Amino acid sequence: MGSQAELVVDARCGTGESPVWSMAESALYWVDIPGRALHRWSAAGHTQWASDEMPACIAPRADLPGSWIAGMESGLFSLTPQDGGTLAATRLADVAHARPGMRFNDGRCDRQGRFWAGTMLMDMAAGARVGRLYRHDKGGVAASLQLDDLVVPNGLAFSPDGRTMYLSDSHPSVQTIWAFDYDTATGTPSRRRVFVDMNPLPGRPDGAAVDADGCYWICGNDAGQVHRFTPEGRLDRSLEVPVKKPAMCAFGGPKLDTLFVTSIRPGGDLSDQPLAGGVFALRPGTQGIAEPAFGA
Repeated sequence: MGSQAELVVDARCGTGESPVWSMAESALYWVDIPGRALHRWSAAGHTQWASDEMPACIAPRADLPGSWIAGMESGLFSLTPQDGGTLAATRLADVAHARPGMRFNDGRCDRQGRFWAGTMLMDMAAGARVGRLYRHDKGGVAASLQLDDLVVPNGLAFSPDGRTMYLSDSHPSVQTIWAFDYDTATGTPSRRRVFVDMNPLPGRPDGAAVDADGCYWICGNDAGQVHRFTPEGRLDRSLEVPVKKPAMCAFGGPKLDTLFVTSIRPGGDLSDQPLAGGVFALRPGTQGIAEPAFGA
């Protein structure tokens, strides 16, 4: 395996999102949003569990090994895989959506174990700026609103020292990645500025990851590429995957030197991308950082 993408699972996910590598299990987890499923892949094979609501983003729970915090349709839940292929769901926090027809989208934990997740209108074509960004702290009974006026919040990531937060909006009318100063003591972002304007570059900014060098990797949706930007916002390299819509990337493997990429399987003719919706792996020549667990 090298810079050439290798198929890991021909999962055929409608929207494969939120890949997370479990070091303890040597396994990759991710979700299929419209498929209402949590997936797991390891050397032993591929397993999935069904959910009542659409899961969009996940992070492992530090206080409940084997369970996940998840942003779904109506709020934040704790999900625990069950025998028989189902997920036991416990509501952790409600959110007051700006309007009907919304769900959570991209999310992850900061380096201190706070869970961040954004919401969007499921009718993405409407371009409605009703998306919001929330933070949920350990022991909290609600998710606190941190930012609004977004269409499709995406690309959440944190620098290795946790002092920079990244956020993108992948809607065609925005296509921008921002950086924020991040107060690790209070979990408060500030000094929002444009990190990368993706409009002149291939693809819309989707899900992201940060490597040990502090570089920001983001999927170029519609372009079949994954881009790496330096901490200064300079495009460093682009790697190709054999599908048009890579959705999110994550580092994994025993040395965290494999970049896993989930993807979207759209409707229509797929003769030019039969592996759409699959999970792919690349060896980009750099290492990632283990993802923090919620409440760590």
